[in-house]
Amino acid sequence: MPRLRVLAADDPVSHDLLAEYFAMRAEGFPGGGYRTTFPDPAAFVPPAGVFLVLFGDDDTAIGCGGIRRIEPGATGSRYEIKHLFVRPAARGTGGGRLILEALEREARALGAADLVLDTHHSLEAAGSLYARSGFAAIEPYNDNPNATRWYGKPL
Repeated sequence: MPRLRVLAADDPVSHDLLAEYFAMRAEGFPGGGYRTTFPDPAAFVPPAGVFLVLFGDDDTAIGCGGIRRIEPGATGSRYEIKHLFVRPAARGTGGGRLILEALEREARALGAADLVLDTHHSLEAAGSLYARSGFAAIEPYNDNPNATRWYGKPL
């Protein structure tokens, strides 16, 4: 049974997942020019945020994601979902939803009034997951050059 563990964003396991994610995004990014930025580990330490790693039945890391506190929104404390990734071999097994639901629980526990995220329109499966999970399109809240869509969800 898959299980989630809190790890530092710069833990070697987390770093390997993020490096794989960034390499895949850079390779498939329309028009090239994907900007890779490894996260500041301090942004994912409670109460500023949290970073989760999903392990499969064989104890291999198969996915990750984090939340980090950003500037408050109109309704109060706001956290941003970052680096939600499931390795290709594990996709279609519900891992992305498991990580997303856990991040939402973590955000609620940290007192978030809402969750936001940005993504690229080429990540169709991710967009579908966000929509099925109650996220709706919002106006851009940042200037991320890798993003073309922004979503939010009140908690």
